[in-house]
Amino acid sequence: MVTLSPSKRLGEILAKDKQHDVSDWIGDAIYGVNDGLGAIFGIIAGVAGFTSNSHTILISGLFGALASTLSMGAGAWLATKSENELMDTTLFRARRSIETERTRELETLSLIYQSKGFNQTDAENIARTIAKDDSMFLRTIAQEKHGLHESAKGNPWSSAISGSISTFVGAIVPLIPFFFKTGPTALILAAMVSILAHFVVGALKSFVTVRSWWSSGLEMTMAGVIVGIVSYGLGLVGNVVLG
Repeated sequence: MVTLSPSKRLGEILAKDKQHDVSDWIGDAIYGVNDGLGAIFGIIAGVAGFTSNSHTILISGLFGALASTLSMGAGAWLATKSENELMDTTLFRARRSIETERTRELETLSLIYQSKGFNQTDAENIARTIAKDDSMFLRTIAQEKHGLHESAKGNPWSSAISGSISTFVGAIVPLIPFFFKTGPTALILAAMVSILAHFVVGALKSFVTVRSWWSSGLEMTMAGVIVGIVSYGLGLVGNVVLG
């Protein structure tokens, strides 16, 4: 039986925990679906207030869905890439600090362990032991002082893809009735489907929060209703002013 080093064993445990921890991607997916759902429901409600032409409402919604999907994908890519770059910058500065002010960083690490309950002697011994290995010293300073861990880095492309797909899924929901119906019937069905979808998405959010599913669902439903009413009202005002 091969015995792994403590650092490799820790990495193995953290990797397994990350695989089983689905809260991150569920949270991102819910955010994307909600963003697409809310944006397109608002668009079709506003356009419906301005005109009763179902074709115009559908086309506006489709282009809105496309724009939201691309925007969310680009935003997720840029956000993840920026976070990774910020981590790299922090690691670079930590490395430079260790090279130029090693004694101060050693004292900092000792003080961190003392703040966690170790006595001064033990804390200093632990810090000196860690500092014997430069790579371990850097990783420890990054984690203990700056709160960074190698496993925290994200993949910009996977973030972009998941963000785009989830947004498109949410965006297409309010448009479904307009593919089969026209006029007021399509608008009423779209409102019903959108409100129900808001409740479902809100309820699903309870998987990553401590709130009850019905409370979270009602909150998101109210947000959707407010968006729809305000957008429709603005459409009516626009029709009066510009019509």
